[in-house]
Amino acid sequence: MDEDEPRKKPNYEIGQMLDPLSVDELEEVVSVLSQEIERLKAEIDRKKSDLSAAESLFKT
Repeated sequence: MDEDEPRKKPNYEIGQMLDPLSVDELEEVVSVLSQEIERLKAEIDRKKSDLSAAESLFKT
């Protein structure tokens, strides 16, 4: 999925009751959340890399 594409928002909020959701809906939520976790991890890695580069630039 392209980062610029709008993401389909699952009909789910963290902490909500899961009983009303079907298996298909739960699998969709897991898929969307997994993609979001990967996106967040990639951003963390990018920021760590930027920070490391900046720190090495200013080392004396």
